[in-house]
Amino acid sequence: MAKTPKLPMVDHDLIRELTKLLDETGLTEIEIEQDGQRVRVARSAIAAAPTSPAAPASAPAAAPQAVAESIVAPLDLSKHPGVVTSPMVGTAYVAPEPGAQPFVEVGSKVKAGDTLLIIEAMKTMNQIPAPRAGTVMQILFEDGQPVEFGESLMIIE
Repeated sequence: MAKTPKLPMVDHDLIRELTKLLDETGLTEIEIEQDGQRVRVARSAIAAAPTSPAAPASAPAAAPQAVAESIVAPLDLSKHPGVVTSPMVGTAYVAPEPGAQPFVEVGSKVKAGDTLLIIEAMKTMNQIPAPRAGTVMQILFEDGQPVEFGESLMIIE
């Protein structure tokens, strides 16, 4: 008689902790690996499953409900993992001077350190660099708009 391989037990407390962390941070997905066991928790089609080739077989049934909830629930952009916040109080500008090409637009690909915008504070123009590489998904301010410290300015994914 062939012995079937024993699958590792799923740590339900770990899944609950990761789910709570998703709620607290506004993330859509967390993946962790410990002692050779990998657990992924996401707000999309796969709720929580150890990574294996057959894991997502029954998951698509949950997708429409998850999508509907994310559309209805307002997102707190300040908790988005790709948010770029204002490091100072001032006036935000999308271009180096009036009439010039903007530094970035929605859909622009940026590298870490690329200039995203300028904030004028006390007659000084401060270039705001991209904290990481990615694509500009949203610009959350208008050109010439006053901004506060910590205000969400852009989303880079």
